[in-house]
Amino acid sequence: MTFHQPVFNGVLFFPVTPFGPDGSVDETTLATHVAQGVDAGAGAVFAGCGTGEFHALSGDETEAVARVAVASAAGTTPVYAGAGGPLPVAIDQVRRLARTGVDGVLLLPPYLVGGTQPGVVDYVRQVAAATDLPVVFYQRANAVLTPQAAAEVSRIPTVTGIKDGVGNLELMHRIVLAVRQAAGPGFQFFNGLPTAEMTVPAYRGVGVPLYSSAVFAFAPEIALGFYRAVVTGDDTLRDELLERFYAPLVELRDTRPGYPVALIKAGVRLRGLAVGGVRAPLTDPAPEHVDRLAELIEEGRKVVSA
Repeated sequence: MTFHQPVFNGVLFFPVTPFGPDGSVDETTLATHVAQGVDAGAGAVFAGCGTGEFHALSGDETEAVARVAVASAAGTTPVYAGAGGPLPVAIDQVRRLARTGVDGVLLLPPYLVGGTQPGVVDYVRQVAAATDLPVVFYQRANAVLTPQAAAEVSRIPTVTGIKDGVGNLELMHRIVLAVRQAAGPGFQFFNGLPTAEMTVPAYRGVGVPLYSSAVFAFAPEIALGFYRAVVTGDDTLRDELLERFYAPLVELRDTRPGYPVALIKAGVRLRGLAVGGVRAPLTDPAPEHVDRLAELIEEGRKVVSA
């Protein structure tokens, strides 16, 4: 088994998945979208994941999205791709992804049903056993780990990280402590909450420095400005961006279900890339919400440029 664990730094880019007028994946636009993100300074690319409408892609489309992302990144930054859902589907997906040249897999929860802690660990173990790609497990919804189960997951040889989409900081702190004892300091933790920048200071305080940035998909200059403020200790810029851009964005995001994805895609369209709309059951944002998003983008850019 060949195994290499990418070490992530910087802002993690989660591109949207463009759809053409006929509803199919627009690979040409996706290639442009990924290349623009890499050129802007993404620390890594996570293609076909939550922001990329993983839930709405077929197996062939998941493979195609990953292949395009790898080609567009051109070896300059790590590329991960999404897998998950029912166990046989997730196993098929990771095998497909191995053919695309991705650097690893973001493993999303199984579909709908909840399981015991041993069952969730076994789900991760069986999917990880089907590939020699590094696996980051995304805990959320019906697959939330206890610290003991997280420690067990961290001992699976190819599992290299846990991404948290729950937001329970006390639980996450205990998970970090348990995993450090079980797997050592090399294991990586990610803040995967929607609009993760809002909770970056808190997550960093419990040992979770990495985070996914949906904002990077449509406003990399804002996302990078925030990241620089965090890592350099510029609390003034950080707080101003939180108050004038991120907090109002979260308020807008919470207006309707599905906006954590649909609003991001609208933002990419606002910045000039024709990525199409979202697939059902998501719906595209109302015109007045798109207008508000455009105002927020301009406000965020003003803060960064100042």
